[in-house]
Amino acid sequence: MRTLFALALCFLAAAVFGQVYKWTDSTGKTHYGDQPPDGTQTEQLKIEVRSHEGPAQVSGWAAIIRKKSPAAATGASHGITMYSTSWCPHCKRAKSYFAERGIAYDEIDIEANENNRREFKEAGGGGVPLIIVGDKAMRGFDPKRMDALLKKS
Repeated sequence: MRTLFALALCFLAAAVFGQVYKWTDSTGKTHYGDQPPDGTQTEQLKIEVRSHEGPAQVSGWAAIIRKKSPAAATGASHGITMYSTSWCPHCKRAKSYFAERGIAYDEIDIEANENNRREFKEAGGGGVPLIIVGDKAMRGFDPKRMDALLKKS
């Protein structure tokens, strides 16, 4: 009985982790989805990074990897760096938060190129978004925690 139950769980898990497709429509807009439209040239994507699940976590980022935030290291005046992807719902919420409050930040799309992906991994990687404010890092996104983080910096 346990073997049958375990086998059923494996099939359910396989159904949950479906394929992601990327395509560009006739206007040049890029789309992502689990089902490509008929007759459209698509590209299957291998998603290696997941959105951060669970409550947002704030930690002392600089103390962990012993280097300054990318914004501080490059002399950027924003002081906030967000590692993100175009498909991540938590990243979209963070972008809306920053836009509504007029907060400037540097965004690094980790799927845009290998350098961005490597920088994300060096910064602690894991899930997106990874938001660095000064010497603190937020994994995931929570508006109240971000308010508190910004007040401290």
